[in-house]
Amino acid sequence: MMAETAYIKLVPGSDKETVTLEEVKELFAYYKEITSKTGSQLAWNYENRAFPYEIKETDDSGGRWMYLQSASDGYHLILIGIDQEKAFDESQNERIQTYIQITLPETSTFGDKGKANEFCKFLAKKLKGELHLFNQRVMYYYPRK
Repeated sequence: MMAETAYIKLVPGSDKETVTLEEVKELFAYYKEITSKTGSQLAWNYENRAFPYEIKETDDSGGRWMYLQSASDGYHLILIGIDQEKAFDESQNERIQTYIQITLPETSTFGDKGKANEFCKFLAKKLKGELHLFNQRVMYYYPRK
């Protein structure tokens, strides 16, 4: 599989203008919590299936990126980073826009892609962001005029 990238952009309609890697980790902790509750309702160990990854961060990441690594069969690796870019509104006013980048390296599996799509939608919904999926489609999770 070729490396692929999706983006969650924090636009003026989003809940926040910026997000930190720690906040993304907290959102993943919340995701694990709610999926484990679903699992207990179903009397099934769903938590490990819903989030089959360990969150890892290297010393040189500078709090700007982390990766999700899995030892489970069918899953391998998802990279997650936070950065900023220049963006323009309808009036051509320039502003700085924060985004979360989710990258599937060449070693990622189709299982990783499915999970990455799930995580993208979850994060975009929680942050009320603009989701640019791996297939170039855009989903809007913020109130639009």
